[in-house]
Amino acid sequence: MIPQIPDEAASTFPPRLASAPLRQLRAILQGRGVEAYVVGGYIRDLILDVPAADIDLAVRGDAVSIAREAARALGGAFVLLHEEHAAARIVLARGQGDAEQPWTLDLTSFSGSIEQDLAGRDFTIDALAVPLDDLLDWPDGLTAAAGSGDFRLLDPCGGLDDIRAQSVRAVSDHAFRDDAARLMRAVRLAARHGFSLDADTYRMVQRDAHLLTDVAAERLRDEFLKTLAEQGATASLRLMDDLGLLCRLIPEIEEARGVEQPKEHYWDVFYHCLETPTQVERLTVDRGRVEDDIIAIAPWRSSLEAHFDEEVSDGHTRRTIVKLTGLLHDVAKPATKTFDATGRMRFFGHDARGADMCRTILRRLRISSRGVELAAAMVRHHLRPTQMRQGVELPTPRAVYRFYRDLGEAAVDTLYLNMADYLAAKGHAVEAEDWAGHCRLIGHILQGGLDQEGAPRAAMRLVDGHALMESLGLSPGPQLGRLLEAIAEAQGAGEVATREEALELARRLMDGG
Repeated sequence: MIPQIPDEAASTFPPRLASAPLRQLRAILQGRGVEAYVVGGYIRDLILDVPAADIDLAVRGDAVSIAREAARALGGAFVLLHEEHAAARIVLARGQGDAEQPWTLDLTSFSGSIEQDLAGRDFTIDALAVPLDDLLDWPDGLTAAAGSGDFRLLDPCGGLDDIRAQSVRAVSDHAFRDDAARLMRAVRLAARHGFSLDADTYRMVQRDAHLLTDVAAERLRDEFLKTLAEQGATASLRLMDDLGLLCRLIPEIEEARGVEQPKEHYWDVFYHCLETPTQVERLTVDRGRVEDDIIAIAPWRSSLEAHFDEEVSDGHTRRTIVKLTGLLHDVAKPATKTFDATGRMRFFGHDARGADMCRTILRRLRISSRGVELAAAMVRHHLRPTQMRQGVELPTPRAVYRFYRDLGEAAVDTLYLNMADYLAAKGHAVEAEDWAGHCRLIGHILQGGLDQEGAPRAAMRLVDGHALMESLGLSPGPQLGRLLEAIAEAQGAGEVATREEALELARRLMDGG
């Protein structure tokens, strides 16, 4: 819900200012006699009462040297963002500069008026500024009219009106030509706040979408992952597609458009891929599960919330990487589509080929190696949970062990991707009995990989190679490796549980028993 904003452009800011580091920064600026404004998204988020940990400041002076000096004084890290445009960043960990949480402070220089600086920014809801002194001296919870003696909120582009209208509007007609990364940022802002694009801005993005290919991969990655991190990923992906951005970002997905699937599937391959990330959201978020009849019967432990909240790649959570993988999991279906002798549609090998394509796509987007391999493993094995069932029988303990052995840290994520794939395939035609049966299968496999607290289990070896060599008189070599694997598999199947039982199993195997 958007807070009420008085008609005279007044606003109430919540008492969530990063006051300690900002006050120390102000002391440095005052010592230099530097004029400074807090600008952009931090002001927008304060108005919207949205948590923020990034602060943008515009300073009349050398932002790079100021940031370097301030980073030393605050005990933070200095990062040069752009020397030519005089932009730098200060990264503060918790406790640095008395910060109660991690913060980043981005400083840029301006030479004309602050109004001219704001007019050169991307969107009107970011073209807002407050003098640093006014913001820090403003009592918590005080409501003051813009332009009063106590407080000045500078809004030359009508950003407050657009916040009221829940609209993302470009500041100028050349905003995207000035910086094409703003094409992706428009979608991200809409996703973050539940806003829509202004009609003229919508047309401008479509007009300038071809410029996306000129943007550095790292910037595209950051905007894209931040968009996927928000709730409603499918709506964002559909918007990106409508705007002509999605298939410029990931051209391989275009091949899936219009590719039909067997009658059991609600969507074609393209829209099935777009639907899967939102099903990941439904399945991996604790809140709201009871109210969702479909998700309420899916296997879940509240401890898994922390698992999916874990940062695993490029500052993003496991949940976001699973959503990204959901978008890509069937990317190889168009290239592998065939019909067998009975006329049945098949996609043989799309999992293995898809894993290779996934690696290519994510490396091109400069995703971290861990993120690439995590996603590729999920794509390669996204069908495996279903294939583990033996007729009506649930998978054996040994099959469950091998699943976790082969997938490692991707195992639990793959189970939830598999369920998301199922739901996205069925669309609005999910049959309760079939879904319940699928959930029993996944729950059975999941249980084998969770500890007593319901968190993903880290397997402990009963014996290691040194113990086997010492107890059984073995030498290093292939036999030692085979014995260790056999013991681990038996342990995973619940057939051995102690060191003594593991050693006895090794003796029997050596004797051919």
